[in-house]
Amino acid sequence: MPTLHWIGKDKVINHHLDVPYKVLEHQYRFSAPSPVEKAGDEANKIIHGDNLEALKSLLPEYEGKIKCIYIDPPYNTGNESWVYNDNVNDPKIKKWLGNVVGKEAEDLTRHDKWLCMMYPRLKLLHKLLADDGAIFISIDDNEQANLKLMLDEIFGGGNFLSNVIWNSRKSVSNDAIISLNHNHTLIYTKNFFSFREKKHEFKLKINDVGFSNPDNDPRGAWTADPFDSPGIRPNLTYLITNPNTGETFLPPKERCWRTGPEEYQKLFLDKRIVFGKTGKSKPQLKRFFSDAGEKGKTPTSIWSDVGTATNATQEIQAIFLDKTFATPKPTTLIERILQLSTDKNSIVLDSFAGSGTTAHAVLNLNKQDGGNRKFILIEMETYAETITAERVKRVINGYGNTEGTGGSFDFYTLGEPLFLEDGLLNENLPLQKIREYIW
Repeated sequence: MPTLHWIGKDKVINHHLDVPYKVLEHQYRFSAPSPVEKAGDEANKIIHGDNLEALKSLLPEYEGKIKCIYIDPPYNTGNESWVYNDNVNDPKIKKWLGNVVGKEAEDLTRHDKWLCMMYPRLKLLHKLLADDGAIFISIDDNEQANLKLMLDEIFGGGNFLSNVIWNSRKSVSNDAIISLNHNHTLIYTKNFFSFREKKHEFKLKINDVGFSNPDNDPRGAWTADPFDSPGIRPNLTYLITNPNTGETFLPPKERCWRTGPEEYQKLFLDKRIVFGKTGKSKPQLKRFFSDAGEKGKTPTSIWSDVGTATNATQEIQAIFLDKTFATPKPTTLIERILQLSTDKNSIVLDSFAGSGTTAHAVLNLNKQDGGNRKFILIEMETYAETITAERVKRVINGYGNTEGTGGSFDFYTLGEPLFLEDGLLNENLPLQKIREYIW
């Protein structure tokens, strides 16, 4: 399998092993006023600190337990105006690179820096992901190709699920040679075979658009699907007579019927075969909404119905009454990811939390289906309190004309390391704090 090489890779490939286990220092708990608060919400966490250290600190409790990971890392466009410093020249990252990579760090390109920054974090995310879980990573064309190769190396090429194209922009940039109207979402599983066993859960909910009941079928609303299938099979090629007109039909060219004649007759007697809206067309098969809704809908690799970057900005403005954050994702995008990859009790992790969209989506979905999903957000920047946590507070309590979701979270910062550099236990830590890390 092809592998990706860059300056500094040899220094970071095992760096996640050297990252200290720092304890999480509880700062406060925020909850909705009773009786809105739901039982069990105490597991929601927002952590302010370097996500590399925070991820390592989560391992004792959460290794192999995270069902869904969503991250929206810096896109590395070279833009220094973004608060997260999109070209990875953030002073914290530069200092870290100097400590880990050494003098070579001075000669790194922005792509080298980005890869050095991402590699150990992805290694820890891999450890945290459950065997039947999936990781979703938003990225644009600047690093998509590099990220794909790096993920193949860490997660395994056989665990690649899809490169979903999100239609992030509807308007056309006429100043560009090609208007860029998309972002990528790379999806990997932890263990494809474990994931495949639950592939029936990786489905979209179906709404009743396109379903009706013109013949008052007691089984409810239905839609008509073609009765023919791809391929040529002699045992599935036979004449079907329209009982209303007497006209006979064979399958279209290079196709066959879905079933043999005996099964067709059973379907016909069960009133599952129709002949178009007027009753004068070729055979079609009823598909009932009750059946389709239970099975769900297979997602495609192009998402154009989950909101845009503009929608995300409008959402932020509605919550904060101003823009406050330059590059949010729409809640509907994350809700789509959660609908596909979680059950009602799953743990969801976002280690590049930004404006807190992932928590917003978790709370929304819990309110919709009565679920008890948990979120863990990590944000290294100073706005972890003023934007990330503040947004979650407003979502819980309600904002503008939007009703609150209820719920709660605990806010943490990173404390002292559990072990000293010589490997001995840090005796400065209270005994109770040490006990929290014994599993």
